[in-house]
Amino acid sequence: MAPVDIDPEENDKPVVALDEDDIALLKTYGLGPYSDPIKKVEKDLKDISKKINELRGIKESDTGLAHPSQWDTVSDKQSMQEEQPLQVARCTKIINPNTDDSKYVINVKQIAKFVVGLGDKVSPTDIEEGMRVGVDRNKYQIQIPLPPKIDPTVTMMTVEEKPDVTYGDIGGSKEQIEKMREVVEMPMLHPEKFVKLGIDPPKGVLCYGPPGTGKTLLARAVANRTDACFIRVIGSELVQKYVGEGARMVRELFQMARQKKACIIFFDEVDAIGGARFDDGAGGDNEVQRTMLEIVNQLDGFDSRGNIKVLMATNRPDTLDPALLRPGRLDRKVEFGLPDLESRTQIFQIHSRSMACERDIRFELLARLCPNATGADIRSVCSEAGMFAIRQRRKTVTEKDFLEAVNKVIKGYQKFSATSKYMQYN
Repeated sequence: MAPVDIDPEENDKPVVALDEDDIALLKTYGLGPYSDPIKKVEKDLKDISKKINELRGIKESDTGLAHPSQWDTVSDKQSMQEEQPLQVARCTKIINPNTDDSKYVINVKQIAKFVVGLGDKVSPTDIEEGMRVGVDRNKYQIQIPLPPKIDPTVTMMTVEEKPDVTYGDIGGSKEQIEKMREVVEMPMLHPEKFVKLGIDPPKGVLCYGPPGTGKTLLARAVANRTDACFIRVIGSELVQKYVGEGARMVRELFQMARQKKACIIFFDEVDAIGGARFDDGAGGDNEVQRTMLEIVNQLDGFDSRGNIKVLMATNRPDTLDPALLRPGRLDRKVEFGLPDLESRTQIFQIHSRSMACERDIRFELLARLCPNATGADIRSVCSEAGMFAIRQRRKTVTEKDFLEAVNKVIKGYQKFSATSKYMQYN
């Protein structure tokens, strides 16, 4: 094939002889006289935009976000508003897991069951069997994994702020504090001791005793001391109107507790739901008994309890169901009895610590004048002594005020005391 002569645009340069193959190559790469003017303009535009970006200080970002001046927030908001709301479903089964063609069986409540695929924004590792998911309304594809459903009333039971009560604020309960710390603090701080011995630490404690002896106060001190999540439940909160609601709340309560690294659940006034089972013929207490049976099952049922400590407090241990009290569910029973003379003196000193009192007040004498008084009674005496000082417009509380308060609270309110009534049940 004869070579072809091509005269370029510049007439002063020599003529180059090219064959057809060389011409095709030049056309392919856009070189020489065959350079594409459009590509040349594109290259010039890139160079100019790069120069502008350098002058404006825009750099390559690893976040993938454009410069704020290039954002189109109006169209973004519009596209978000046009996005359809998702339906809540439950993924009941995964077909061919860990493969490219894996499918998911979902159950949309009150509609039907569907076999669907995944959306663009979800990976197969995000979805597990039994998980709640959000699906679109057209193809029912899984678009987002959802957290487990927990009732807001159950979530509100978590104690967020630590109480200001410490072990030093509990008078006359030294033995009870030691027993409680053995159960709650030692397994969390020194778990290796139990592993070496090959035993499981106690997981449940029942605090019982007359009203006002410091059961709830000790639980508040435990919540202050430990870093574990503390959940406080009042027994009557679990008594619900509809069948199965109380048991569902108990299940969700323990489900929420299992998600924490370590958790303490405190059931106050547990005799509201933990009473012994009986049949009154009318079925009035059946729902309360179902709630109690769910607690029994969660404490030591088929599923492992995990690192959950359970504290319970009651004034009437004789009314509780034997299934609730057995070891394995409540391993330790701690009695909060009436404080002795030394303990009453200590309680007087604790409550008068923050008061403006005169010196040399004989707290032991005051403690002798309060036989069979509980810690709550002594606190009331201290408050009443302060009221006597306020009435007489004094800035300090005297021993005489305390003596008058003892006469008023301990002797005057004797008929309201619950101690004698508790003793006959015990």
